[in-house]
This record gives sequence, structure tokens and C-alpha cells, in this order.
Amino acid sequence: MEITFRSYNHESDYERVGRFLVRTHRATGNHINWLQPRWEYMHFHPLIREVDLRPIGIWEKEGEIVGVVHPEHRMGTVYIEVDPVHTALKGEMLEYAGENLAVVFEGARALKVFIDDSDSDFQQLAAAMDYVKTDSCEEMTRLIIPDPFPEIILPEGFHLKSLADDNDLWKVHCVLWRGFGHGDDPPEDELEDRKFMQSAPNFRKDLNIVVEAPDGRFAAYCGMWYEPVHRIAYVEPVATDPDFRRMGLGRAAVMEGVRRCGAEGATVAYVGSDLPIYLSIGFKRMYKQSIWHRVQ
Repeated sequence: MEITFRSYNHESDYERVGRFLVRTHRATGNHINWLQPRWEYMHFHPLIREVDLRPIGIWEKEGEIVGVVHPEHRMGTVYIEVDPVHTALKGEMLEYAGENLAVVFEGARALKVFIDDSDSDFQQLAAAMDYVKTDSCEEMTRLIIPDPFPEIILPEGFHLKSLADDNDLWKVHCVLWRGFGHGDDPPEDELEDRKFMQSAPNFRKDLNIVVEAPDGRFAAYCGMWYEPVHRIAYVEPVATDPDFRRMGLGRAAVMEGVRRCGAEGATVAYVGSDLPIYLSIGFKRMYKQSIWHRVQ
């Protein structure tokens, strides 16, 4: 049976794409596709409300998804997920992305696409379609979860808690707002966004970790997801309040989240970053995806 294309329907396709990502996961040193938790996090991030999901492209064979082209938090930057058996689709998928997911910038159509640095065939294909490699990239790192797990040490007066212990949405909002550099005073009308983030089907309060400061504030936050089929922990998001940086609090929160996933059965943890906080824990660089850019 031939491969067919259609547009994305969120109600019927959201979970099917998630299952496709689980099915096509390979524990290799190269990028294959997104991990399912990233797909889930994308759909329960407040920014998704500003994105029209209908241009997402779906390729199917015999009723099974074999390829997806999609943005993350905004149009104009896309990711291409494809079954390793059907990598010949990449050219068609990139062409579709250029026609349907590009944005108009200063009167020209612009699109950025992430391509693995080890995928020379896809790079050549992109170059032939006038895409140019940039210096911007995403780095994926991985930690083999140790057993026994090392001791987690905090400064005196600070405590590790999960949101199952204390889900104070205002404190969560403050540490994420300030930790991501949005300013000192979080807007009070965005608490619904935090509720929305926690409404994801696989969001678990007991795996989302905070460090509580002596004054009761949440000083650091680590979001954590567990994918049980491949026994994977996925780190997203992580933030530390500027008032409490360089104290090892973010590192401690990540370690506690990973430790809890390990207790659930996870054997490996992933994070889409090679920042020193993760390398200091023991995460190792796996692969890099560079942004290729085209303006027409």
C-alpha cells in the first residue's frame, strides 16, 4: 500500500503521534525522532495556544503514522519525525514544510529546520533546496542512571519536595517566571497557564521537584517525565530563581527527579541541553541538531 498524506487533526492524532514516537525510538548515538514526552510537553505549554496546529503534516501507510512535520512553539521553525524505514520521505516532508509552515519575514518566506549533524544525506538534500546551515543548534545529552544513586546534598535550610507534597501554583509560577528571566514580578493572571501545563495526561506531581528555600519560596524547579515503554526519564523544564543561583539547587532538583524516575524503573535520562548543570551530573553529549535556514 502506498504512503498517503493528510493534515493533522489534534483530537484524533495527538495520541497517535505520541505512539508513533514511542514506536520509532531507537537507543542510538544519533537523532531518530523526538521523545514522546517532548511532544506532550509541547502540547501543554501555554505558547501552544498561539499556534495553529492544522498545518502539521501526517504521512501514513496502512493506517499507521510513518512521518510528521511540525513546529514547536511557533511557526517558521520545524522538526521532521520519520520512521527509519521511510527516510526517503524527508525530501517530500521538507518541501511540504517550506510551503505550509514557513513564515513571512520582511516580505520573504522564511523557514528553519533542525537536521542532525550526522545525517549527511538529509544535509545534502536541504542544501540542494537552498537551505543554509547556521551556527544555532540543539544538543541532546543522556545519563545512564546510576545504581546506587549518589547522595544529593543541599545547603542548610533548603529542602527537596515534589509537587505532590506542595503544589503551590503561585510559588511554581514565581520560580519559573523569574528563573527564565521574564522579570522580577510575575503577572497574577497567568496561574491558569500553570494549571494547563499540569493537565498533561502523563504529568506526575510526584516527579516534578522543587527546592524550598528557608523563607518558603521555591528556589529551583525541575520538571520530569517518565516514559515507561523504553524506561526513559525526560527533563523539562528546569529553572532556578536568580536569588538562589550558584548554590547547586537546580542540580539537586534534577538529580532528585532522575532518582525518582530510576525508582520507577527508568534506566536512562535525557535532556535537550548540554549546559554545565547537566554535564556536572554526568549527562554525556549524544548528538547535535543544527538549524538550517532558507529565505525566499
